[in-house]
Amino acid sequence: MNTNQKMELNSGIEAFSAKNFKLSMQLLQPFADNGEVEALYRLAIMYQNGLGHVPSEQKAFDNMYMAATKNFPLAQHGLGFMYLQGECITQDSQKAIKWLTKAANQGMTGSMATLSAIYEDGTGVDKNLALAKQWGDKMADNQ
Repeated sequence: MNTNQKMELNSGIEAFSAKNFKLSMQLLQPFADNGEVEALYRLAIMYQNGLGHVPSEQKAFDNMYMAATKNFPLAQHGLGFMYLQGECITQDSQKAIKWLTKAANQGMTGSMATLSAIYEDGTGVDKNLALAKQWGDKMADNQ
């Protein structure tokens, strides 16, 4: 990525942060089309919530999935939540755990906390207090 492209990507990310979603979508779409994870992740959020564009669960899922499969921890966390809550895709606890675990193993403390709660409450899985404690301890060590 050359300097001008990097500046344009950063402008799209900054527009997202400033809640100028229409501009952000315009700037980030070409990068998402080329598989850039930061752009894919932010477009997923915009499509999921109808920010700067008509909501599209399919586009939200597709963008989040593409970023997650490129090992982007924020997207892995987001995809895990999509599966956990049944947002944009059919609810699937096992797939939620798979993606949340990938994110947690990259240091995402929110994913660690969610995994701890899943195992403590038995959300879609058998209760497992040992795993709940393991993820809770790992989260505490990372803070």
